[in-house]
Amino acid sequence: MAVTASPERDIVATPVQRATREALYAGAIVLGLFVLFIGLKTDQNISNELILVQRWWLLFAVVVLTMVGRFVYIAHGQPFLAKQKIADIATGLLPDTVATRFFRLPYFIAAIAIVAVLALLAGSLDALLGPGLAGYARFARALAIIYALASVLFYFRSFIHAHFSALGIAALATYPVIVVLVLALYSGSMAGGFQGSLKWIDNFGIQILIYVMLAWGLNIVVGLAGLLDLGYVAFYAVGAYAYALLGTQYGLSFWILLPAAGAMAAFWGVMLGFPVLRLRGDYLAIVTLAFGEIIRLVIINWREVTNGSAGISGIPKVSFFGLMSFNVSDPNYIAKVLDIAQSGAYYKIFLYYLILGLCLLTAFVTIRLRRMPVGRAWEALREDEIACRSLGINTTTTKLTAFATGAMFGGFAGSFFAARQGFVSPESFIFLESAIILAIVVLGGMGSLVGIAVAAMVMIGGTEALRELDFLKQVFGPDFTPELYRMLLFGMAMVIVMVWKPRGFVGSREPTAFLKERRAVSGSFTKEGHG
Repeated sequence: MAVTASPERDIVATPVQRATREALYAGAIVLGLFVLFIGLKTDQNISNELILVQRWWLLFAVVVLTMVGRFVYIAHGQPFLAKQKIADIATGLLPDTVATRFFRLPYFIAAIAIVAVLALLAGSLDALLGPGLAGYARFARALAIIYALASVLFYFRSFIHAHFSALGIAALATYPVIVVLVLALYSGSMAGGFQGSLKWIDNFGIQILIYVMLAWGLNIVVGLAGLLDLGYVAFYAVGAYAYALLGTQYGLSFWILLPAAGAMAAFWGVMLGFPVLRLRGDYLAIVTLAFGEIIRLVIINWREVTNGSAGISGIPKVSFFGLMSFNVSDPNYIAKVLDIAQSGAYYKIFLYYLILGLCLLTAFVTIRLRRMPVGRAWEALREDEIACRSLGINTTTTKLTAFATGAMFGGFAGSFFAARQGFVSPESFIFLESAIILAIVVLGGMGSLVGIAVAAMVMIGGTEALRELDFLKQVFGPDFTPELYRMLLFGMAMVIVMVWKPRGFVGSREPTAFLKERRAVSGSFTKEGHG
């Protein structure tokens, strides 16, 4: 057994002893950090009096889980990872990786069998197991499905890596069709498939793609030009309110207001760019943060125009290029024109493909701009502004074009958000939104479109998945709400990813200018903080 010697004393500590000590330290730290956040909760009684609800059992569970996790990592995880780097003396080969051991064919077959059995018994789980155990069975089915899909991705990883972009676009294009067909088979009717697809297309499709587009727009400013922007949500708000005000007051079409919202957001991006031309680093971040708060406060206080905190409602829906409408009362309603059954899923599916098209447009423009002189000027500005100036590059226009282009895509996303919601208010454009978008860019890898898209899918899709974990109420009680802990899990995920992948999911990038052969540049050779 491996042993370690303490430098202070000649005492030999085994891995189990070290793990026990580390687990006690971790438990004490978690107890001190969360005693007020988890152990006590403020609530109101029937007399509307503020009371404290004690939740020591939940705090105890969190502390114990943390201690167990730390103990297992120190006692077993670290020695296992160390052995993975030691080659076998007889064969000279390294041991099998964790993924190879985890994704084995017998496990895959067992997962498929579990999914098949639980799918066949889906309608009678409550009667057979009871409501409590049925929730655990559905969760086990979800885990088995995830494992099976992960196994397929692992076995075909070489093919997927070689054709990732084409496969990703194909999967996104067929996602609503697959969801509707699967749910139709599950419910036994196409009407049930369309109705059941609303949640999956809206929360796990449209919501994620909105953040993908926002993150790709911010990536132009932060990832390509290296300008730290903490107020990007301001351009999101400008686009949303531009469409809401012009659409409700003048009845203009979405297809007219979409480019108008982008142009207005780009204008305000230039307005932000002028005062910060000489700023960089933390000073630039503070000014952009202030700009975002200024826009939000103007929206709240300019009540004659924006209706203040009450927001704007009755925002018109998007039409199918004016040919078909999605309002049931209109004579050109899509179900009447095509002579099909009436359903609210048609509008959600149309919005999904609309935001998918906007995302693809954002990616196409970003890729083309990177290969143009302005894109290479952004990258030069990011790496070294002084060297950029010495090469004769106009840093003023370079910064302004970066702010304007990134803001334009934020305005597009904002106008789409207003059309999707039918209502906008200042609460949708707080600083937390800017922080989430920036976190997606950093976690995905600055400058990497694929990495940012994966980060958005993991972070936003993961938080949305918490709404489906109702079985946890059987463990922690009926008052437990999983989605309230989404920001805690979001922060934990950020810490884990930054420790595991300091430069994001994709830490290398391909240069836009190369000699004879294009090669990916490792994150180790790029400027600190930029992927």
